[in-house]
Order: sequence, then C-alpha cells, then structure tokens
Amino acid sequence: MIGMKYMIRFENLSVSFAQKTGQLHAVNNVSLNIGKGQIYGLVGASGAGKSTLLRTINLLERPTSGKVFVNGNLINGLKGEELRKYRRNIGIIFQHFNLASSKTVRENVEFPLKAANVPKVQIRQRVEELLELVGLSDKSEVYPSKLSGGQKQRVGIARALANNASILLCDEATSALDPETTTSILNLLEDINKKYGITIIIITHELDVVKAICTEMAVMNSGHVVEQGRVIDIISNPQDPFTKKLISHTENFNLPEYVVKQFGSDSILRITYLGADATNPVLSEASKAYDVNISILHGKIDYISHTPVGTLIVSIKGDQEDVQKAIDYIKNKTLRVEVGANEL
Repeated sequence: MIGMKYMIRFENLSVSFAQKTGQLHAVNNVSLNIGKGQIYGLVGASGAGKSTLLRTINLLERPTSGKVFVNGNLINGLKGEELRKYRRNIGIIFQHFNLASSKTVRENVEFPLKAANVPKVQIRQRVEELLELVGLSDKSEVYPSKLSGGQKQRVGIARALANNASILLCDEATSALDPETTTSILNLLEDINKKYGITIIIITHELDVVKAICTEMAVMNSGHVVEQGRVIDIISNPQDPFTKKLISHTENFNLPEYVVKQFGSDSILRITYLGADATNPVLSEASKAYDVNISILHGKIDYISHTPVGTLIVSIKGDQEDVQKAIDYIKNKTLRVEVGANEL
C-alpha cells in the first residue's frame, strides 16, 4: 500500500469495558491502516473484537486509548453537531437489515435524507437513483415484510448510501443470507466500490466473503490483530497459528483416518498453487520425469481477489530418491508443499 492514501488509521487503539470480574479488553492495542477506496475484511470468531473495532469508526464505541484517524483527521474528540455531521459520511449495513417495518422501501431510503434536512426535490431524485442502483425501482412502495432477505439487504445498502457516504461499514451483512443471495450482494458491493470509490469495511466470520471481494484483511483474536496484509498472501500462506486454524476449519481438508492408513502418512503432500500455477500440469510432469505414482486424494481451486489459488492433497509413491526429486520439483513449481499427513 505504499503511496496509497489511508482512509482509516488505527494507532495503538484499545477499547475496554468494566465488568464485575474486571476490565474486558475488547480491542487491545490495534494498529491498522485501511486504504482509500479499498474493500477491507476484518475476520475472526465471535468475541474477537472486530465489531467493537468497527464501531470506533463512527464513534458508537469510543476508544479507551489510542487514536482513530479518518481521511487524515483525528476523530476521537468529535461531539454534538460536529459528530452528527461526520456520521453522515458513514453508511452502515447490518446482519438483520434494521429496516422500519411500517415504512415502505422508498420511505426507508428517504429516512437519512430527511434527517439531514435535504430538500424534498433532491430527496425524490436521490431515492430514485439509489433504488435503480440496487435493482429495486419496482419495489419502492412495497413494505419490508413482502421482500426477500436479499431485497431487504439491498434496501439497507441504498439507505446506507443515501447521504453520499464515502465509507460503508458492513457488520456481518451477508451471514443471514443463502449462498446465492450472498454472491449477488457481494457483487453489488464490488460494483458500488468500483463506481464510486467508496471505502468498504466488511466484518465477517466467513472467509469465503473475504476471498470473494476483499483486497486486504486483518485477522482478529481476543482483541488483537494477529495477522494483516493482502488477502491472497494470508489465505495462501498464513503465518499465525490462529489464522492457520481458521483457514483449515473453513477448507475442511482433513483426510479420513482410513485413507491416511491406506496410503501412509509420510507419502502424503499438501500442495498450494498460486496464479497461473494453479492450472499447470505440475503433477503430471513430475510423475513422468521421476517415475513416481501420484494419487490425488483431495483438492480444489479457489479464486481469491480474482486470482486462482489451488490446493491439492496427494500421495506420492516410488523409489525414495525419485520421490524426493519429485517433491523438490513440485516445490520449485508451486507456492508451498507440506509433507506428511500430520502437517495438514
């Protein structure tokens, strides 16, 4: 991110809450930079602190210590009218939509515009633009109870963008949706990001969401950021033990015990490919060159930030010297090779 202007910067940020048993450190000394116009993912299990960190951006949670900068400005001390004006620049979409059931789609989207005292003519024009953007022009007079989950979230997105927000906060915005609807919502968010350059921060426990549209990410555990960087780097080559565990649970690459016994633990490799290597015939070439037999036991190709990343679990058998040469060949042609079932 060298040369990129940061939209959001956290400097040694901590948020603590008093409890009967003592202080709960929800966010603990976090330093993080989010570039302007990025789609950034915050990942972690429930209770990791990611929602608390997100809420410091609009000061729904105030830092106990440390600093939050937005577009170069320190926001910690904002209050009153200054804070209300600042918050108009930030849209939020929620897991459970948070729509007013007694208001139509149009009225839900109008609400933040009316609160900002925007003239009626401008409100009408803006609502029409937003409903067209999210594909709901024909639903303007419909009540939320008549909408699908995906349509409700589209209303939420339109409402969040109403005041021309430059930051969009998404708090588990797709976790209540089915996979197909999730994909359509993520595609919409990506289109909005490209069209308007809006900085989008996505909180999720679903790595597939981050893989689909985020360029950079941070992994949180117990209030700490344990790993941060490009999504493709972290997913394909995680460094922190918690991140490795999180990714392994998502991938579900555990081999049944009978398969490990059948092929032998020491013969099993886990191979990670990146980019063009994910579609190259590396195993076929190794098998021909070194007289080894390679059996594919498990595998898939993911597309992370639109770049293919392949994972294969294979068994390799043959003369010990040929096997080692084949493994060395595969290592030179791929991103990473882990040897032995216990390493998977």
